[in-house]
Amino acid sequence: MGRFIGTGGGFHSWPSLIDSLSSLLKKTPTNSHLHDATRLHALLLVSGILSPNAAVSAHVGSRLVEVYAHLGDLKQALLVFGRLHCTQNIACNAILRAYLNSSQFSQAIHFFNHLVSKLGFLPDNYTCPLVLKACSGLCSLEEGRKVLDLIRSAEFRNDFKPNAYTKCAAIDMFAKCGSLDDARKVFDDMSERERDLASWTAIICGTIHMGKGIEAMYLFNTMRLEGKQPDSVVMAALLPACGRLEARKTGMSLQVCALKSGFLRDLFVSNALVDMYCKFGDTEEAYSVFCGMLCKDDVSWRTLIAGYSQNSQYKKSLELYLEMINVGVKPSAVVIASVLPAFGKLNLSEQGKVMHGFVLKQGFDFDVVVASALMDMYSNCGLISETGILLSLWLDWDIMIWNSAISGYAISENQDSALGAFRQLCKSRFKPNSVTLLSIIPICTKTGALKQGMEVHCHAIRNGLVTSVSVSNSLIDMYCKCGYLRLGVKLFHRVKEKDIVSYNTLISAYGFHGYGNKALLLFDEMKSLSITPTKSTFVGLLSACSHAGLVNNGWSIYRSMINDYGINPNMEHYTCMVDMLGRAGLIADACNFVRTMPDEPDCNVLGCLLAACRNHNVEGPTDLLGDEILRDKFGDSGYHVLMSNIYASGEKWKDASRARSLIKEKGLKKKPGNSWIQVGNCTHVFDARDTSHLDFCKIEQVLEMLFAEMKGCCVVDPCLSLSLNFDHFFLG
Repeated sequence: MGRFIGTGGGFHSWPSLIDSLSSLLKKTPTNSHLHDATRLHALLLVSGILSPNAAVSAHVGSRLVEVYAHLGDLKQALLVFGRLHCTQNIACNAILRAYLNSSQFSQAIHFFNHLVSKLGFLPDNYTCPLVLKACSGLCSLEEGRKVLDLIRSAEFRNDFKPNAYTKCAAIDMFAKCGSLDDARKVFDDMSERERDLASWTAIICGTIHMGKGIEAMYLFNTMRLEGKQPDSVVMAALLPACGRLEARKTGMSLQVCALKSGFLRDLFVSNALVDMYCKFGDTEEAYSVFCGMLCKDDVSWRTLIAGYSQNSQYKKSLELYLEMINVGVKPSAVVIASVLPAFGKLNLSEQGKVMHGFVLKQGFDFDVVVASALMDMYSNCGLISETGILLSLWLDWDIMIWNSAISGYAISENQDSALGAFRQLCKSRFKPNSVTLLSIIPICTKTGALKQGMEVHCHAIRNGLVTSVSVSNSLIDMYCKCGYLRLGVKLFHRVKEKDIVSYNTLISAYGFHGYGNKALLLFDEMKSLSITPTKSTFVGLLSACSHAGLVNNGWSIYRSMINDYGINPNMEHYTCMVDMLGRAGLIADACNFVRTMPDEPDCNVLGCLLAACRNHNVEGPTDLLGDEILRDKFGDSGYHVLMSNIYASGEKWKDASRARSLIKEKGLKKKPGNSWIQVGNCTHVFDARDTSHLDFCKIEQVLEMLFAEMKGCCVVDPCLSLSLNFDHFFLG
């Protein structure tokens, strides 16, 4: 018989008390149930069951720790745990689980290390997944490796044998901590019998998490070959990966597989399908899947709203948001962050401000993603001062806030503010990341600010950010476009893991600098490495052939693109071909190419042909092209000016005047030329005929003085008989 305990409420056997404790583990954490736990605790203390001499003390005490931890009173659980004379795994695991549930990952790891080092604790297959999850929550690869070393050491001593559940937790931890190699090693060490669906799911999802979509597809196929059928979790992970890889056929095959398995009724799979089609750019199919969903959640609406924005369909994004409101779905912070870009891109500043008011009312402004989206919206609306104000309010929050500010300054082409914010960020408690550099480097590229670009490069080296292939590609592009091709090539060869963008960048640079043969050699290197070229690759190659006069090579590349790689040419490819033929003086061939195009030529194609006609003094096709322009086909004043100049050179003054007058009639504005100069950390930009610079008067005085000195020193070559009018030159 069990021992009976007398109290004012009657007699209780200790087995009945254990049953009472066990029943509390099934209860929802409430104050009432916590009160019941404290009453039981008091009863156990009075009865002496928790005394060190009691035979069941450790077992009952561990149960009590588990109850307190389950009901959310971690402090009381730790107090009871500290009084246990014998540590049991059930109590340790309960406290670890409580730490995890409250996202106290570092405390969980510290508690585990204390158990192992001070109390000689031996973990089991319930403990290890918990502490590994804490490591992944903290992204602590070092602590995760320590735990795995402990597991292997215990296994070597035959103290503990990890099961598939523990190994799955290790795979998941390594993948989330960014070490796919370690995750793959754990998976590969598992026997085929151990590799259950959970382990396959862990490695596939982890591989996708690391951005290795193709490798994840390979693992999925291997899993199928081993006779394992996928579940909805794997499907929901793989479908968006197909979207990122633009693997439409594979994605549709997975959709058929999901349909046959009945997974399309799963909300997560349906949401993943919407996401996949949005990534394909097929928002119509995404909307079709969305409409066919019997049940929609917040993620469903957000995915399609964001998908419309990502495909530049901002009006549809706003319309869907309004539809969501009308059907009574309350928007979350994530939905707001997804719809805010539409206000910025459509330049709806007033409506955007109303949305900002809604954000404040709902308390969403404390969400970093929403705050960042607000800054992006104001920047896209051209309200840079508002962006600066928000940065000053939120600069202590997160690196994302800084990135949004720098990106906003870049959108407005405010180089000084962007670089100023970057330097301010470097002095703050945050460190610029690869996203920061990918916003700041293009500014240096566009303005030719090599000094500032090299400053950013130095920062990337010091902080190990050059290992990011995207950052390296951006730096290569900067050096090449700033005229330092040699440095760009040198950096290219230092990149260990080059991608297609790396090759495209350097191929385009070679073409821009007139090294067509080098661009072709680099393309051959690409092919030898089995790197599949993209549309951009062929744009760069055709442009390189155009600048270097390699007409035969250009034709060969063009045919190879269509026949060998199945890439249909677009307007950029047509433009490059016309430019190549035009530069070579093959105007008839260029005209014939334009006539045989399957698509109607756009302004760039005809503009290249027009420029070629002028450069080679060919008047034949100009009348035809002139009619195209005069029929309101184009809204670019540059082509009208070019057409006018061609007519003028042929002394067709009436036509020249008509082309010029159309600029005013259409309300077109000729974009003025500009130049800039860097003085210290400040860049001064000057537009043609612009007098708005603060020091314009001083600049004008110095220029007049310099022109006067030049007049005094100038010696006119009598053979040329030129009369230089500096006043006319200065005034315009």
